[in-house]
Amino acid sequence: MSEIPAKATESEDPSEGARARAADGLASAVGGALAADGVQPGDAMWQSSPPGSIYDYIRVASFSIGPDGLVDQWSLRAEHLFGISAARAVGMDPIEAFIDPRHRERGMRKMAEILDGREWTGVVPFRMPKGAEGGECGHEGLAEVYVMPTRTEEGEKAAVCIVVDVRTLRSIETDLAASQAIFGQSPFGFLLIDADLRVRRANHRFASVFGGEPDDHRGKGVHDYLQRGEAERVAATLRRVLESGNSITDMHVTGFVPGSDERRHWSVNLYRVHSGSGRPIGIAWLGTDITSRRAAAREAAAARRNLALLNEAGARIGNSLDLETTARQLLDVVVPGFCDLATVDLYQGLLVGDETPPGLADGSAELRRVAFASAVSDAPFAGTGVPVSVGAVHHYPFNSPCADALRTARPQTVPGEDGGLVQSTLAVPMVAHDTVVGLVQFARTKGSEPFGDRDRDLAVELAARAAVCIDNARLYRREHERALILQRSLLPPGDPEASGLDIACRYLPGNANTGRPSEVGGDWFDVIELPGHRTALVVGDVMGRGLRAAVAMGELRTAVRTLAQLDIEPAEVLSQLDEIARGLGAPGGVQQATRAARRPREADLSEVYLATCVYAVYDSVTRRITFANAGHLPPVLVEPGEPALMLDVPPGMPLGVGGEPFEEVEVELPEGALLALYTDGLVESRDHPLDEGLQAFVSALSDPAQPLEDVCDHVLNTLDTHHGEDDIALLMARVQGLPTDSVGDWTLPREPRSVGRAREYARAQLLSWDMEPLVDTTELLVSELVTNALRYGEGEIRLRLLLDRTLVCEVWDSGLVQPRRRRARDTDEGGRGLQLVGLLSAAWGSRRTPRGKTVWFELPLPGGETKLTDPAEALLSLF
Repeated sequence: MSEIPAKATESEDPSEGARARAADGLASAVGGALAADGVQPGDAMWQSSPPGSIYDYIRVASFSIGPDGLVDQWSLRAEHLFGISAARAVGMDPIEAFIDPRHRERGMRKMAEILDGREWTGVVPFRMPKGAEGGECGHEGLAEVYVMPTRTEEGEKAAVCIVVDVRTLRSIETDLAASQAIFGQSPFGFLLIDADLRVRRANHRFASVFGGEPDDHRGKGVHDYLQRGEAERVAATLRRVLESGNSITDMHVTGFVPGSDERRHWSVNLYRVHSGSGRPIGIAWLGTDITSRRAAAREAAAARRNLALLNEAGARIGNSLDLETTARQLLDVVVPGFCDLATVDLYQGLLVGDETPPGLADGSAELRRVAFASAVSDAPFAGTGVPVSVGAVHHYPFNSPCADALRTARPQTVPGEDGGLVQSTLAVPMVAHDTVVGLVQFARTKGSEPFGDRDRDLAVELAARAAVCIDNARLYRREHERALILQRSLLPPGDPEASGLDIACRYLPGNANTGRPSEVGGDWFDVIELPGHRTALVVGDVMGRGLRAAVAMGELRTAVRTLAQLDIEPAEVLSQLDEIARGLGAPGGVQQATRAARRPREADLSEVYLATCVYAVYDSVTRRITFANAGHLPPVLVEPGEPALMLDVPPGMPLGVGGEPFEEVEVELPEGALLALYTDGLVESRDHPLDEGLQAFVSALSDPAQPLEDVCDHVLNTLDTHHGEDDIALLMARVQGLPTDSVGDWTLPREPRSVGRAREYARAQLLSWDMEPLVDTTELLVSELVTNALRYGEGEIRLRLLLDRTLVCEVWDSGLVQPRRRRARDTDEGGRGLQLVGLLSAAWGSRRTPRGKTVWFELPLPGGETKLTDPAEALLSLF
């Protein structure tokens, strides 16, 4: 309470009795209020106001005015309000000190009335005098003044003034209005909690949620609203805020409201409340219902999770073109992020390569379980029937939910069995391009959140993505197998044989060693027998992969065999192949490509086919081999007792580039030498550069004396051929030249007697070889060829007999005109010699040589599978 000057006495004003009675009534009311709070009125009348009273918030002061109109008493609160000490204030004229000069005249009149014994109440503007503490000189304020006349001990008239700061009252009024707005109009739940953690006041919003009127919640604690565990946590937080003064923001509280089983969520802000003197008196609780926000957040989190799952599925599923690998990738994505257990079943016909008809599949057809994943157990679950192990072939009963899902192409929900591990299972068909390729099952164990509509849609999307990848893998596997069949059909069947050579070869399609399907390449090799016990060795590689490369390889291989039969030089063979390769990509073929080469180069929309190739012709009689190279890797030669080395063969340009001639290199091979031709897949990969691979290949040929098959296996096992990035073709040949005693070679002068000598030489040589059954036929055919050389050829004549797997007879001369077989008429006397050669021999032909031409024929050896033709019958067939 404000202090009253001790010298003030009771007024003699007639109204004093009424004011006394009003004071008595106020005292009685205060006493009753205190008694309600357990305080006796008699005790309260003589005690000072406790901290936390109304006077802590309003600014009230008192002072007294003596008979002379000057201040004679100045209270401590007056010192605080006006900033002037009592020592200075006593003796001051309050009108002169605090009233603006404009209002002093009126103030003087009021002061005279007051000293005349009149009581007065009003609002007075004032200003701070000079020297005031805590305020600026001239600072204006507004005070409500209550002046009560009194008498001094000497009986002179005086006055007691009670001063209240009006602006502080207005501030309190604003604060009260704001408090009423919070409690009465705020959309948030608001509580005032005292130091005993009891509700002192609640607003209407809080009462509307928990029932009753705001006053009904007075005295309740958090245990009256929340379950035990949550209430203890909140109570501990309230105590911590009360003790530390640290506020709490966005504390999540969970509970239930009366009359509802729905779990509610609130966001609560807590802060400590202080009295006007700064003493902590309680805690303010501001709560917001965030149940719908939490539900929306869960929905958003689920949507983000599903989106992340779809993004992960897009990144991980389909990286492989293998059916089983794709199925496992799907399960790696969904377990455990989406479900606890999952399986993938694919139609058995799909896995064995059968075509799946478009449309909906039969749900009872055979399926194979290709993948299983579990976050809780390693054993396949029995959520939809009998457990099935990975790799087992099974089928679902026709009326089962899984069969229905396969049949209708719609997902089915299968509830879990009582006592089992699984709560529910989603059976989702895998549909790609209107074709059901299999079934995926997603299962969640008991205790997990059940599948919802959003989960169902996500499962369908995941299954559809995996189904498209599996269908692509199926189509790719089919095309790969077809291309591989085509490619293998174009390679030499079985083990090739050649005169004077021991041959071994290997072909590995791309990824054959890794078990992953891949596009076939254009690698090929060939061993072509040529006349005169010569052999053409070919290794090539069409750039690119897939069916296109395999077809181009087949065309080039066919062209090589055709050109080889023409018995032209290796460099000429590659030149012709270059024209053919350029024609493969041109719409008009080789001729169109040739004409286009003569025109100025314009925008070329044709498909480009490029290939590398090495073509070599080996002569078993001379043991000499002639190489021509079109951009291919160099051959490797291993001579007996010497380290392996790469032959220096000019690489030339790849086939299909055109415009550059090819060079030939002739090398004499010693007996027992080892020759290796190969493609880049053997010596190059992403992890091993070409130079490193070539060096490793040369080092792997350290023991060429082993059987060729063992040498091939050693090379493939030593080198890194398991990368599977490209096809591998390896052709190895060991030189076994034709023995000298298996060759008969004679030079005949250009005269008629040479025909008889040729027959004699041939007879004698055949008898020495113990080939008597071939004598008559050989004499007849040698006579025909030598006679033609005398009549149509030039220069001296050379006769050569070669004995190996067959008997070959060659007649050489310097003429350039090639013999041409024609059908003689019945009336013609000649023209039947070459017909006779064709009838009696297994094969015949002619080829150009650097010094003329060679006409040859070939006869099978006695005792072989091919029988000799009777000369008499052949002669009769001519007529």
